[in-house]
Amino acid sequence: MNMIVSHYEEKEVLIQQLDSDENNGLTLSQVEKNREKYGRNTLKAKKKKTFFQKFLEQFKDVMIVILLFAALISFVIAFSEDDMIAFFEPLLIVAIVVVNALMGVIQENKAEKAMEALMQLSSPHARVIRDGKQQMIDAKDLVVGDILILQDGDYVPADARLLEESSLKVEESALTGESVPVEKDAIEPVALEAPLAERLNMVYSGCSILYGSAKAIVTQTGMNTEMGKIAKLIDDEVDTKTPLQNKLAQLGKYLGVLSLVICLIIFVMGIIDGMDLMEIFMTSVSLAVSAIPEGLPVIVTIVLSIGVSRMAEHKAIVKRLPAVETLGSTSIICSDKTGTLTQNKMTLVKLYTSEEKQLKDIDKAQSELDLKLLKAAVLCCNGDIEVKDGQEKPLGDPTETCLVSALMHKGITKQQVNDQYPRVFELPFDSNRKLMTTVNQVGKKRYAIVKGAYDVLVTRCLDGNMEVVNEAMLKMSQQALRVIAVGYKEVSDQDDAYDFEYLENDLHFAGLLGMIDPPRPEAKKAVVECQKAGIKPIMITGDHVVTARAIARELGILDDGDKAITGVELDNMSDAEFESKVEHISVYARVSPENKIRVVKTWQKKGYIVSMTGDGVNDAPALKASDIGCAMGITGTDVAKGAADLTLMDDNFSTIVAAVKEGRGIYNNIRKTVGFLLGTNIGEVVLVFCAMLFWKQAPLLSMQLLWINLVTDSLPAIALGREPIEDDVMEEKPRDKNESLFAHGLGVQIILQGLMFGCLALIAFRLGWLETGNIESGRTMSFVVLSLSQIIHAYNMRSSKSLFKIGIFKNKHLNQATFISVMMIFIVLFVPAINHIFGFEILPVYLYIIALLLAFVPVLILEIVKALHLIQ
Repeated sequence: MNMIVSHYEEKEVLIQQLDSDENNGLTLSQVEKNREKYGRNTLKAKKKKTFFQKFLEQFKDVMIVILLFAALISFVIAFSEDDMIAFFEPLLIVAIVVVNALMGVIQENKAEKAMEALMQLSSPHARVIRDGKQQMIDAKDLVVGDILILQDGDYVPADARLLEESSLKVEESALTGESVPVEKDAIEPVALEAPLAERLNMVYSGCSILYGSAKAIVTQTGMNTEMGKIAKLIDDEVDTKTPLQNKLAQLGKYLGVLSLVICLIIFVMGIIDGMDLMEIFMTSVSLAVSAIPEGLPVIVTIVLSIGVSRMAEHKAIVKRLPAVETLGSTSIICSDKTGTLTQNKMTLVKLYTSEEKQLKDIDKAQSELDLKLLKAAVLCCNGDIEVKDGQEKPLGDPTETCLVSALMHKGITKQQVNDQYPRVFELPFDSNRKLMTTVNQVGKKRYAIVKGAYDVLVTRCLDGNMEVVNEAMLKMSQQALRVIAVGYKEVSDQDDAYDFEYLENDLHFAGLLGMIDPPRPEAKKAVVECQKAGIKPIMITGDHVVTARAIARELGILDDGDKAITGVELDNMSDAEFESKVEHISVYARVSPENKIRVVKTWQKKGYIVSMTGDGVNDAPALKASDIGCAMGITGTDVAKGAADLTLMDDNFSTIVAAVKEGRGIYNNIRKTVGFLLGTNIGEVVLVFCAMLFWKQAPLLSMQLLWINLVTDSLPAIALGREPIEDDVMEEKPRDKNESLFAHGLGVQIILQGLMFGCLALIAFRLGWLETGNIESGRTMSFVVLSLSQIIHAYNMRSSKSLFKIGIFKNKHLNQATFISVMMIFIVLFVPAINHIFGFEILPVYLYIIALLLAFVPVLILEIVKALHLIQ
């Protein structure tokens, strides 16, 4: 199917060519046939690196290259000496490097797959008509010929020809570079040679619906779309480096330079002392490989991806890895009320008609006037109710679906009233107007039906006893009901006269509808948890201020001394006045999108980290402006999700709080991992440097150093990153966004702990050497102390609290890593032939006992330090 034909052909011809049906869509068999013929609706991702390519990338590090070059020289020397034993050392070094590289690739693949799985969870959906029924499907399952239903806030999931539209405006800058929204027209003919930007009867994949609604037929999918043609990449998110990762990479470079300088000094010292050139060269390079924390950014990626997967289990899908870091610093959460703090199960409970002037419970509203008001409200709705297996499934905005449900329970369906009074025109709801209008044919006349915010609609009405109406409205608001007003008027049958000014003024007041969306039980608990964590929850809602105040007070958001204001009141404040009052305002009602951005930026100006929730197109600017944008997964539009950093799959306020808790836990785990790796690496440098300085001997051979690096820098570090979140993490104050990773004394702790490891291993080396008169025994004892103490230290790093208080073996991942690492150590220590290759000796039992006691010294020291509250 040629793309030009799609915009040029008559729509009836196009539908026929695609073997579709405007009203019933495709059948299931047609869907399968078209998928086979045109392919799936997915863009080809950029070519992924193969396992082998990733494996080779592990050898890019300069120190690894030098080490392999040294091993090659060692091979040459072994050949010249014709000694089989001499081959084992270079072979072993190559083997260790290869195993290290394999482990790196395996962990990298796991992290990548975790992120891909999350991207799948947050993939866009599409509303289609198939087999005569409207249904929601994954956008990737769309096929050519599908009938699309588009609404404001949707991303267009495939290229499509418009069949009908209502006030449709589309943002096409991704394709055309034009930032001004394009007004579409389904009827106006388009020239055959018209450029893409002038094809007003087409919508294109990846563009967003800013306003209005439409029905369209899919003409191209996947790589055949205009977006596919410009080869849009879809896996950029996987490659994103967070600020923390970049900082650690920079830190690694600084530490690398420092380590190289020390290793160079050690090499020169060895040469001066007449040590074997190859031995001191191999030892220096091995020490550099062990000491340089080149794996830190990779470890952080793995810890972040593990944490992000864990957040997904709590219904929070993180779109961008940097958001995880920011979450832990969140100090303000601006939350929408409906569906987030409340259950999003709107139920119509009260009704008031202008003629009867009586506030009624909905189950007692049976009069003709009551039904007339309900029918009018439903005619001005796009929401619907699908009944499946006896269960009602709302389709669309909860405010509208509860009206449809209430009328359905009176025995009248939406389809029946639509058939009786067909819609001929629509002005969709707009958050600036706070109104929605439809024009319906009632016999030979046409009527405009307007529904929306009471305080907006009432100013546009000509009649009605507004004092009595206002009293009824206040009664409903005081019961925390959301109040919708309905008005109407007879209009001309001239379609070209239908605009906002004409249709939405000089109305007759019809009545009020009061609905309730009760607070979520878990939201109240989450608000308390926020306040304990030093986070201020703020409600921002389009509801009436009285309703908002009642819900906020029930949830504990509005404390004594706090204020609830309207968007109009906010507009009347100067920036200086608002900045001085913002800390005492907890509720904003009847707000505009501009109000939301102003609230966010004012808090940010005062140095706070702000999280903002949103679901509509107009929320997108505020979601982008906030530090953490949270889109609603259920009611949220595709545009809102695209602008957000986080998607709440259950639209629940408590999920935001859980995500903040996870963010804090992940950041703390990264700190623990970094502290563990740097402390142990410093210990290795201290050991070798001091031994060379004092005794002119290498305390560990190159392969012994590399083996320690293999068993301690991988599995235990990753397992430490999977430490369960501490119970009191939400009792801490939010972290400053500019706070260093080494704040609260972590930097000093790392240095002191490194010195401790180095000194303990140094004592072991000297003791083993002196007791046996054999330097190999000294190296064996040094190896035992340094390797075991580092593994045991991973347990110390789990918390600033006592190990015995948090439970020694609570982290099952660390227990498994410890078992594997200890087995790897024991193999090289005690398996005959292997220990000989590594240069180890079997020690007297009492020396093993001393070595074991020395390995546990860090536990004793750190338990004392923790008891004295010297570390945080």
